[in-house]
Amino acid sequence: MKTIYRPNSYRFGNIKGTVKASKFPFVSTGMISTQTWLVGVLILLLIPNAFAESDFAAFWKKFKAAVTAADKAAVAEITKFPLSMPYLVKTVKTKEDFLRRYNEIFKGEANAAQCFGSAEPHKESDRRYEIYCPFKDTPNDWENAPIRFIFELTKSGWKFAGLDNINE
Repeated sequence: MKTIYRPNSYRFGNIKGTVKASKFPFVSTGMISTQTWLVGVLILLLIPNAFAESDFAAFWKKFKAAVTAADKAAVAEITKFPLSMPYLVKTVKTKEDFLRRYNEIFKGEANAAQCFGSAEPHKESDRRYEIYCPFKDTPNDWENAPIRFIFELTKSGWKFAGLDNINE
């Protein structure tokens, strides 16, 4: 180890300290800390995307269970407002509106509780999943499953964000 003297413009006079020589003479300690900082930032930026799918799986399990049990309050807690609705159907603006219109949303054109038992989520992007259900009058017609339940990743986690009939 070498002893060095560095002037300190912020304090009094000179500071005496020790510096460890790098094993790699072409890499300075300043470069290493910058590289470490950049790697740390990249890891933090990638973590939400790396866990997005597993987070959705946990959300989907919770959402499906709440809809199957007709637990309106639990479903409302994991719903994004305003809730997007199909063409010419009024948007669901509040939790109270959602609770009042629950049967319209989950038992209207599709029987969501029945559909969710076998429906598979479709990943549209890192921030969006969709579930397609058949009409409640033809529950086994998976070739024609136009009722789409939309889920989005928000700042507070995954939320039920919309309902759509893709035929309209």
